[in-house]
Amino acid sequence: MGKRDDLIARYAEDLRTKCGMTPDMDLLTKVTIGCGPAIYDADAATVAATQESELETVKNNFLIKKLGLADGPQLMEAIKSVLDTYGQSERNKYRAVVYYMLVKHFGKESVYN
Repeated sequence: MGKRDDLIARYAEDLRTKCGMTPDMDLLTKVTIGCGPAIYDADAATVAATQESELETVKNNFLIKKLGLADGPQLMEAIKSVLDTYGQSERNKYRAVVYYMLVKHFGKESVYN
């Protein structure tokens, strides 16, 4: 298995154990690939949940640009809901896991088809 496969397995484990979800492995793989080289960089691979600027970046670059959602308070509410599901005490919130949960939350799986 390559490094990306190892990371996808780690993300799937987080979804199962920390988020209480059964991951759709095909979708998780596509979301992970969509994150590009960021998944290999320790800093970029995680979402800094306590930094408002980081949450704005997730909202603007992922939800609005990638998923094509209209801006509004529901976007930040969804991000915070996903981060709560991941667990506030969880230090490493992997970007691919957060993005995967946001795709599921908004029912935007078709973006990755």
